[in-house]
Amino acid sequence: MIITYKVAPILGIKMPWVTEITHCEDHKYFVDEQRLGPYKMWHHQHILEDHKTHVVMKDIITYIPPFGIIGSIANSLLIRNKVSSIFDYRYKVLEERFNR
Repeated sequence: MIITYKVAPILGIKMPWVTEITHCEDHKYFVDEQRLGPYKMWHHQHILEDHKTHVVMKDIITYIPPFGIIGSIANSLLIRNKVSSIFDYRYKVLEERFNR
């Protein structure tokens, strides 16, 4: 499955982000990988753990920022926090929706 998004990773400048679901096992995990977007490389594993009364989703994210050393500096100053805030937001929304 190919998914196309619009993201604004820096200064609100919108750009396309295309990811592909490359691996999937029902009720266990799925993986999305960037095909086009803001990162040099993006690999994201969503691991689903069944705990009888609820499901826990864990994320393993591996990415390489663009632009070599400049990207590494930007990662330390901005990108890492931005990625973290995206998953914090997702956690909050999922908690509100499913943990009533």
